Amino acid sequence: MLSFVYSSCSLVLLRYSGTTITLNSRRVLSNMSQHMVFVYGTLKEDEPNHHWLTDKENGEARFVGIGTTRERYPLVIASRYNIPYLLAAPGKGEHVEGEVYKIDDKMLSKLDILEDHPKYYERKIKKVRLESEEEVECWVYLLFEFKPYMLELPFLTTYLSKGDLSKPYVARVIEETTCTGQRHITNIDSLK
Repeated sequence: MLSFVYSSCSLVLLRYSGTTITLNSRRVLSNMSQHMVFVYGTLKEDEPNHHWLTDKENGEARFVGIGTTRERYPLVIASRYNIPYLLAAPGKGEHVEGEVYKIDDKMLSKLDILEDHPKYYERKIKKVRLESEEEVECWVYLLFEFKPYMLELPFLTTYLSKGDLSKPYVARVIEETTCTGQRHITNIDSLK
């Protein structure tokens, strides 16, 4: 009979038929709950926020493949920061191309922080078709409360922060002035 004995930040002890088994809890926890996430904007490889997916402090992320949304969605670039938004208006727009990652709970919670879920973006399960033609269900961050003019913007199939057809992404910053008059600028996108 397998029984749970003890757990700490780095150690899990299990007892099986009188034998104690020691496991690295980081490996156990990262394998406990896996999620698929579809990223279409600044989280893609070679884009400004991809480091969120590669930073092991944020959790585990493994690239699964290139995918395309099964439904059409408007992918637009808007705001003074040139942010890519996937608008919650299925049936309009294009089949959006992006990347699929398998992530753990910790990474999902970090992405929720970055995307300000559920206050700004909302995370929903949507079907994505991989290049292999396999269809998978993925978490996708969608903007539900968008301004009507956003549906009049050009709809993109894929997002690139650099290039002829894209507007360059502008990192969001916090600007503070101390009581001594010094200015401090913090890149919000790099905060963890």
